[in-house]
Amino acid sequence: MLSNDVNKLSKIQLVQFDLDGTLIDSLPQLWQAVNLMLVELGFAQAPKQAVQHWVGNGADKLVERALTDALGHTPSEHEQQTARASFDAAYDSVAKHKVVLYPGVFETLNQLKAAGKTLALVTNKPYRFVPDILASAGLDEYFSHVLGGDSLAQKKPDPAPLLHVCQALNIAPEHSIMVGDSENDVLAAKAAGMRVVGVTYGYNYGRNIADSNPDWVLDNIEGLLDLLK
Repeated sequence: MLSNDVNKLSKIQLVQFDLDGTLIDSLPQLWQAVNLMLVELGFAQAPKQAVQHWVGNGADKLVERALTDALGHTPSEHEQQTARASFDAAYDSVAKHKVVLYPGVFETLNQLKAAGKTLALVTNKPYRFVPDILASAGLDEYFSHVLGGDSLAQKKPDPAPLLHVCQALNIAPEHSIMVGDSENDVLAAKAAGMRVVGVTYGYNYGRNIADSNPDWVLDNIEGLLDLLK
């Protein structure tokens, strides 16, 4: 589904991408890490769909949601810190294994680069995990700037990461577009004064990305090529 006037996209110079649920399907590794954490802490494993609905606001929120579900109440600060350390160790062991890209990702990134677009990555995933995941997926050479969820004091849905990338690359927000699968991406982009594409195949807490009112909704990332040609 396309909405809005695509002619305004002819001046887009910078395309900022989310990672999980947009470029890679990281749910298998996140699910495995959450369950390794839960088992280590003495809890039952969580179903895959539950973990899918918990993803999107960074590792702290993922751990908090998993722990709240297991405990039946909000964890204490000590419980949260203990669980987060366990999760980090577990995710370190599985994050870069068998990383799966969504259909059309390589083709889209290659054609955008060939068309002279600058590409950046803005994820809420802690930065420590990002370089190895990108290298494992073969994506490490595509992005001129990469931010993790802890690279700045703020993370999406705050617009600060998107604006930081614009400033770092000396490209105005109105000449940038954000591509993601979550309402966090939509809210951050709109607050930053840039257009936003929502992809339907990601996570978004189990909700339809169209409900977050991105400027465009795409079922396949290759639809970007038609938008930005």
